[in-house]
Amino acid sequence: MTVDEATRYVLEQARARGVHVEVLGTRTRETSARAFQGRVEQLTEAVRGGLGLRVVVDGRVGYAYSEELTPAALEWALTEAVENAVLQPPGEGFLPTGGALGEHDLVGDRLQAPLAAKIGAALGFEGTLREDARVQQVVLAGYVEREQEVRLASTAGRSGAYRRGVVGTVGSVVMRQGTSLKQAWEAQFVTGVAALDPGRTALDLTERTGRLLGARPLRTGRYPAYLEPKPFAALLAAFWPMWSGKMVQEGKSRLRGRLGERIASPLVTLVDDPTLPDGLATRPFDAEGTPARPLTLVEDGVLRAFLTNSETARALGLPNTGHAARSYRSVLGVAPSNLYLAPRGPLPLARGVLVAEVMGVHAGTNPVTGEFSVQALGLWVEDGAVASPLENFTVAGDFLDLLAHVVGVGDGLRWELEGPSAFGAPGVVAVESLSFAGES
Repeated sequence: MTVDEATRYVLEQARARGVHVEVLGTRTRETSARAFQGRVEQLTEAVRGGLGLRVVVDGRVGYAYSEELTPAALEWALTEAVENAVLQPPGEGFLPTGGALGEHDLVGDRLQAPLAAKIGAALGFEGTLREDARVQQVVLAGYVEREQEVRLASTAGRSGAYRRGVVGTVGSVVMRQGTSLKQAWEAQFVTGVAALDPGRTALDLTERTGRLLGARPLRTGRYPAYLEPKPFAALLAAFWPMWSGKMVQEGKSRLRGRLGERIASPLVTLVDDPTLPDGLATRPFDAEGTPARPLTLVEDGVLRAFLTNSETARALGLPNTGHAARSYRSVLGVAPSNLYLAPRGPLPLARGVLVAEVMGVHAGTNPVTGEFSVQALGLWVEDGAVASPLENFTVAGDFLDLLAHVVGVGDGLRWELEGPSAFGAPGVVAVESLSFAGES
């Protein structure tokens, strides 16, 4: 069966049994080409998918999934979901009602290109990396293409589908200058093959890594800080759960009870926009079939909203913002789509630490407390110009405190893809001061 046929089969079986069910079906295809020393080292294509069932039995919610789309497997999954629901404690679970959501093709023919062209992108990317004499090793150079088809339907009436995709170049290099060695990683994604620029991405990687060669240790202290897009986006990806309605409901967010309060600098506006044209995580509706719409979480420093699905919205007495998220193998949660810090305009540098890279973000951040302590690389800025590269230091603080002390937000937006979500940051974010631990 196709995902569409399997979805219809489950709905028919559920109605025959008198079961309320929501079916989320996905099919994901990934093509990758890896280059090594001017030849294709690896060429792969993988397809994965399945159906995830969410059922409600007398307010109790149960889940099950199947990657095998046969009548026997689907009937087993439906029975399993019902049995799992019965085992849950009494609750107030429900399926949102609604109608047709439409069929949306967000990709069109933008992923279509001869295989030779896609392989050429990987080879060209590696070739440009090796043109820099300081490159000692190309650890990884490749082309990646991901296409996802999503179908949602329920006995409560909601039904729709969409197709989306991204392509990108990913790479890692080791560069040397004298005795100084630096390794860095880069992954740049766009929504179509024609928009891909492997040469530019390769130059970005070597330029960003090369400028850190010959670094000196940073002395411990508090300094004015400038965060480049990559590190700020990494922090945003780590701390977005503070705006999760699920975290708020569970009492795990420091933002609970603070709607309408100032929580950040007036220069800070955070927006999640699932309708963003050419967004890396754009979608027409969420995992429950709630239509997508832009949402301002923080407006000029004031907390305006949380990310909610139908369950968290009901529990908190707030609007459903359409941010339900789950894969066919997971339970209902909340997640952003294209989340970004709104740019303000050109921002000159003055004096302080320009943070260029952060490492160990997942281990060094706590979205419940808001605290972070991560290893970093950067550059010392003096009189508006880069004076020297810096290494062997950590940067620590509190994310809400960081947002409260933002004194400048640059222009442009650079996007980082993290799981099912994309995070955008302007060219630079200036913070009054941060704590740096380095050489005493």
